[in-house]
Amino acid sequence: MLRRRLAFAMLALLPIAAGGFLVQDRAAVDGARVLEQVLGLVSQRFVDTVASTALYEKAARGLVKELNDPYSELFSPKELASFSQQTNGKYAGIGMQIEDLQGAITISKVFPHTPAEGGGVREGDRILFVDSLSTRGWKTQQVSDYLIGTPGTNVTVTFGRPGVPEPIKTTFTRREIHIPAVPYAIVLENGIGYLPVQRFNETATAEVRDAVSRLQKQGVKGVILDMRGNPGGILEQSIGMSNLFLANGQEIVSVRGRSNESQSYGTQGSPAFPTVPLTVLTDEYSASASEIVAGALQDHDRALVVGSTSFGKGLVQTLFPVEGGYALKLTTAKWYTPSGRSIQRERKFENGRFVETTPDSLETEAKKKARPAYRSDAGRIVYGGGGITPDVLVRDDTLTTAEQAFNKLVAPKSQEIYVTLADYALELSRGASRDFRMQPQWRDEFYRRITAKGVTVDRSAYDAASRYVDRLLEQRVARLVAGDSTAKRRDLRFDAPLRKALDLMQKGSSQRELFTLAAAQQAR
Repeated sequence: MLRRRLAFAMLALLPIAAGGFLVQDRAAVDGARVLEQVLGLVSQRFVDTVASTALYEKAARGLVKELNDPYSELFSPKELASFSQQTNGKYAGIGMQIEDLQGAITISKVFPHTPAEGGGVREGDRILFVDSLSTRGWKTQQVSDYLIGTPGTNVTVTFGRPGVPEPIKTTFTRREIHIPAVPYAIVLENGIGYLPVQRFNETATAEVRDAVSRLQKQGVKGVILDMRGNPGGILEQSIGMSNLFLANGQEIVSVRGRSNESQSYGTQGSPAFPTVPLTVLTDEYSASASEIVAGALQDHDRALVVGSTSFGKGLVQTLFPVEGGYALKLTTAKWYTPSGRSIQRERKFENGRFVETTPDSLETEAKKKARPAYRSDAGRIVYGGGGITPDVLVRDDTLTTAEQAFNKLVAPKSQEIYVTLADYALELSRGASRDFRMQPQWRDEFYRRITAKGVTVDRSAYDAASRYVDRLLEQRVARLVAGDSTAKRRDLRFDAPLRKALDLMQKGSSQRELFTLAAAQQAR
């Protein structure tokens, strides 16, 4: 009797289970029919004709957008070329960085040894035309798309320059431009080497290796890798860069996808720099590949991390080629550091931007210690919860209340401020020596010039922000006179995280001593 009841129960379950599959299949079929019907109705009944190719592309883009993942994107062939250029660090163009200042496409940086530099392009110049096309109303990406092209081809650009009544028309020959990952490497106070790592392009590892080798030949006692503001880049370069400092066979990072199976990436061969004391600087804009390097070096007790908690971009994107030269960049997994920390910081993504629940500007030692605790190889506590949390927490120097008030006053005229600063700094640089000193009369003249441009700001408010104004002028003149490295030396007094890193490295002669000093500071 019991056996008959059991058999009946099993038979009774079969239709329910089968019904479940039928419902699931029906839902999938219904969803496909909805999509098919919507495409048909839009194609046949929408007020304006939509080409079938455009219709399918819009549907595909809508699908990707509805994933609500800011890192998943469908690239058109042109967008794919732009993405590859940004990732690889090489492109065929004229060698300048542009930004949108209140609707004007403005030159923010001219790279050395490029057609732009050779053609006399200056920071603050505005692009009015590309060939015969007006850039009025264009976004920076549109302008960039027209400037980039096949090496050896020509492009004519018409610039507007403050103080020059007539537009400046120049024809450039495009050539391959390499944007360096390491723009310079210098020796700072007491023999500490410093190098900014700005991106993980296809030459990043080689550039870091060469820079550290040069610094060692100059007798440095330690090296600071500055990864603040580094958005990441090529995974293989983060693996290679970690390999420069870690012992053979150590894990660098692991990846886990939907199946939760782990794939590990580790070091191979002997490190180029096994013992040089290291400090890594991070901030809230350090992301992705820079977090992989910082996390691996921290977990293996190979570097002290100083600054603020990194962005927390620990998602893996895979690029899938699709028909017609398109490509789908899709999030497929998450990154984990060797100690098991997830790099990904969970955030809300609303209306096209991230929403922070607790800004890093409010980060304190107490809040840091409330994060999940993990252990490094040597047993030091390292913190999880998303991003790479520094061993020593140091926030950037913040603007004073008066400086913030000045910034708010001049914000509506930011383009005039920017252009006037670029123009005046260029004038000052022509007669300045490498060891120039900031002069009070420069500040007075700058005030006269911005007011002449229609910037309305009370002199007392301007004077209250004199430190900030002096820094703007000094930095711009220093860059023009002697380059970015000299400007960095002059900016050191305003850079609290770098000053802290220098202080620790001057006191500690080994990696172990650096950790001891950092632990003693945290215990205070």
